[in-house]
Amino acid sequence: MIEFYCRHCGARINGDANHRCPADTPPPALPKIGYSERIRDARFAAYIRHSDQWSFLFAGILAVIAFVGFTLYGAFSDEMDNPQALLIGVGIGSMFLLIAFFQSRGRKRSATWDGTVTEKSIRKKRTDNGTRLEYIVCINQPNGKEHLLSAEDDDTMYASYRVGDAVRHHAGLNTYEKYDKTQDSALFCSACSALCDVYDTYCPYCGCPLLK
Repeated sequence: MIEFYCRHCGARINGDANHRCPADTPPPALPKIGYSERIRDARFAAYIRHSDQWSFLFAGILAVIAFVGFTLYGAFSDEMDNPQALLIGVGIGSMFLLIAFFQSRGRKRSATWDGTVTEKSIRKKRTDNGTRLEYIVCINQPNGKEHLLSAEDDDTMYASYRVGDAVRHHAGLNTYEKYDKTQDSALFCSACSALCDVYDTYCPYCGCPLLK
């Protein structure tokens, strides 16, 4: 079931038409200059923890499907017998679990660091269905390491950055926060990356605070 959250107080609502924000809820704050202390909110740690759990759950389901599917295929097909089919199923299932493991490990080993937007570019990509545009933002760490953010046929992320912008990469979330957000008319959630209204206080899709 898809969950939804109040964009002002962060409470889970899931379509509750009778939901009312607390009377003492302050008016929505506009984005400002500086990195937000709201990144310390416990909801971000919970989001990372739940992401790991969902990754392993999804990988486990796929692994079981692969194991059972290839076992049945080997039992009833004339093209492949067991244990060959079973071993293929085990191999594919193990691959799904390894992907989930490395995703979780990558989140745990990622670090928080500050960088600068050094370049923006647009590239044309030719495909069988025609020409697509790839929007690329280049972010450099002080040590010279380069990171590329890209999106195809969607310039929303591209337009939100300017060359020279100072940004912070947040560990575990693997998302970026701009130092100066005063010119933004919309904000990306630093947890689920959903595009939110600039007047929102919490992400309506994952319930995490918006960094502003």
